[in-house]
Amino acid sequence: MDKKGVAELKRRFTKERCTFTRLCGCYVDAGKNKVVDLSETFLNLEDEEFYKYLEIAKKTLSGTIGNNLLELNFPLEEEAAGGRQQFLLGLRESKLKNPELLERFYDMVIESYDYAGNYLILLFHDAYDVMTKTTDNNALDESEEVFEYLLCAICPVQLSKPGLGYREDENRIGPRIRDWVVSVPDSGFLFPAFTDRSTDIHSLMFYTKDTKAPHAEFMELGLGCGARRTATEQKMTFHSIVKQAYGDDVEKSGEVLMEIQQNLNDLVEEKAELEDHGVPVGDGGGEAAGAVEGVAELRRKVLQSPQQGILLEYDLPLPGGVDLQRVTLTDAHGAADLLGNDHPSQVVCLCQVESKNFKNPYISRVSGLSTKLTLALL
Repeated sequence: MDKKGVAELKRRFTKERCTFTRLCGCYVDAGKNKVVDLSETFLNLEDEEFYKYLEIAKKTLSGTIGNNLLELNFPLEEEAAGGRQQFLLGLRESKLKNPELLERFYDMVIESYDYAGNYLILLFHDAYDVMTKTTDNNALDESEEVFEYLLCAICPVQLSKPGLGYREDENRIGPRIRDWVVSVPDSGFLFPAFTDRSTDIHSLMFYTKDTKAPHAEFMELGLGCGARRTATEQKMTFHSIVKQAYGDDVEKSGEVLMEIQQNLNDLVEEKAELEDHGVPVGDGGGEAAGAVEGVAELRRKVLQSPQQGILLEYDLPLPGGVDLQRVTLTDAHGAADLLGNDHPSQVVCLCQVESKNFKNPYISRVSGLSTKLTLALL
């Protein structure tokens, strides 16, 4: 699911275009007790509530794909009878009108979602009539398919801030009455995913507000998917590797990080006009070489276990059949990945900076092997 698909759904979250059929929810206190349930026909809501809930729905599909929005896939066992994917399909088919399924869903969230305070679980049901589009991206007045989906938002509920206010009943200025306020979503998901303008029941789109600490436990235990790290988490991991490699030499580790990222940024700026898929963007010199050399320097310094997801090894030939592991570098604009593919003699340098991905050709000698590094626009 890409940002075009996300944007297409979000554009419909307006008073005029919204087609949410039903809204259900459950308010949970800090003791994990269900306090109150709600079930409403969405289009019958009063305007004030209608717009507030629409804002929550929009927020659950906001942010950067790969950072705030993570596509999660269901393992095969979860697609079998009794699996989480099958349960969510049943919940979708019920159109949120089955109280038993709703209670089971709320229990699933409560058992797997690690949060200390009060929160509100919200579920939206929608059926989007996907219009056929021509090659020039104009919509035709005919339906391609109906995309029926669930949108879940988990919103913290917090006490309003203390302060002074006008007490109308006493005609004086006094302490303001504090009440419980529903905040923007902390986590959520869209099921099924909307991939290539079509239903993809094998995956969902997970939302997290906090990219440093997404609720991995909910991804795994609640939704039955394998947890994915955000770009921010990958950046933090890579920075810690660099610092570990250089020990107490903070200045040197900082220089290495800056040099690698600057080389990648310079490469993007020089080759930005080459937008076509598979167009070569370098011959192994200049910034491409600098980026690779920066990582190669780290590779000579760091040895991590494959379980820690690190590509780097000592400067020795790699034996055949060894799968290179992954290391990731990101910044506020994107991510740069160094990724081993299925061929042990080939290392692919994959980078993403300011939403551009790269992958093809550069020849270098790494670990005693003549290794092909490729760098081309994706």
